[in-house]
This record gives sequence, C-alpha cells and structure tokens, in this order.
Amino acid sequence: MLRKTLALLLIFWASLATAQIKYTSEKNIAYYTAAAASGDEYKSSQCLLDIYYPKNVKNYATIVWFHGGGITGGAKEIPQALLDKGFAVIGVGYRLSPKAKAPAYIEDAAAAVAWAFKHIEQYGGSDKQIYLSGHSAGGYLAMMITLDKRYLAKYDIDANKIAELIPFSGQCITHFTVRAEQGIKETQPTIDELAPLFWVRPDAPPMLLITGDAELELLGRFEENAYMLRMMKLAGHKSTRLFQLQGFDHGSMATPAFPLLIKEVEARQKQLR
Repeated sequence: MLRKTLALLLIFWASLATAQIKYTSEKNIAYYTAAAASGDEYKSSQCLLDIYYPKNVKNYATIVWFHGGGITGGAKEIPQALLDKGFAVIGVGYRLSPKAKAPAYIEDAAAAVAWAFKHIEQYGGSDKQIYLSGHSAGGYLAMMITLDKRYLAKYDIDANKIAELIPFSGQCITHFTVRAEQGIKETQPTIDELAPLFWVRPDAPPMLLITGDAELELLGRFEENAYMLRMMKLAGHKSTRLFQLQGFDHGSMATPAFPLLIKEVEARQKQLR
C-alpha cells in the first residue's frame, strides 16, 4: 500500500512539475551559414528550422523532427502531439525534389542536426539528449544521416552521439523519390548508398522503428523495416526494435506513434540521469 501511494505521489509531482514549465519558440532560423547558402535562393528559403523549447528547464532532451511528403512536398512543422512535454522540438525544412536532387536533402537534414548539436546548449538543452524522428520521408532522412556517418562527420559530429533514432514508417531501401530521379519505378526496389539498409552497423545509436499495419502500409514499408530489424541484429546491433501498429495505414499511423516516441524519450532520459 505504501509503495503504491509513493508511486502515485511521484506521478503527481512529475505531472505538476511538467505543468509549471513555460515554453517559447523561435522560427525561421537558418541552419546553414550565410556562406554555405550564398547565391542559392532556394536553399536559403527552404533550409530553415523552428524550435520550441522550455524556458525554465536545463539539460532537457530535444527531438529533431523531419516532416514527410515523399521528398516532393510538405513543410517544416512542430507536431502538436509533442508540445508541452518537457523537451524541445526542432522542426526542419529541407529542399525538395525535383528542384533539388539526392543527396541535397540528406545533406540538409545533416546540417540541421549539426545546428542542433552546436546550439542547443545555448537554449538550455543537452547535446547528449538529441533524438531524431520524422514521418515517412522524414524517417528516411533521419535514418540516412544516423547510419551513414559521413553526413554528420562533415561537421565534426559523430553520428553515434545521437541519443536515439525513432523513425515513423521510414523508407529503408533507396527512397522512391531518389529512384524516380534515377529513372527507376517505385515498385522496383533497390538498395544502394542512398538506402539506410546499405549502412547497417553494430555500433549505431539505439533504434526504435515504428510502422503501420503491414496490410495497410504504403507499398512494402513494414517489410522494409522488418528487414532493417533483422539486418541490424545480424550485424551485431543489440538495441533495434520494431513496433507494428495494427489497424493503422501509412498516413494515420503517426497518431498512435507519437505517444511511443514520447515514452521512449522519457525512458531514455531516466536512464541518462
């Protein structure tokens, strides 16, 4: 009885502390330097981020969120489901096909994450608690810059410093828009250096893969993630997991995935403490 009462009190005080946190935001921050974007109007207009963060908290976690849209549409966003949860959220805009071609948008994702690593402490956050997530194309970008270490190495950042990778229904083979740029149809799967599966490795950060229902998902999205799970395990990675959200299709799976993302970040924060 005493143990149950103490547990309830801890939950109460934690929820009270979260409710007392004040938040603020800044929008349209350029994550490339002026020199890196010089002379490229499209790059300057697209490569911006928004940050939503707690004001009166220190060493909080940060979720870098990449929007979906098949790398041909969409815009930077800070999902409503991630607001007021005790951590910061960075919504990233990036260049889109056909105006930009691979690997430009992957490079954008890396530059945005590099900005987070280099600046989050100025906002009160911790560079040891940076999580990458995103839906669909956003999940693909998050996986690419985590598994292929070359993208962040350009900024002298070890991709293994990422606290965890949590993509929503991310494409694990070469993205269908990248294949379209190569003249390959979307039903012809390929795995090349622009595929997260090409870069499976045992020392990658922890990964939680989340997809919709195998029978309702886009093309073979569940099976791609299941293959990623298997290959990461075979490569020797010990902290890859896969959740399949039964009854949810590609578009609707994000709704039940957000609580899983939040729970995962909270659990890892407790581990780090």
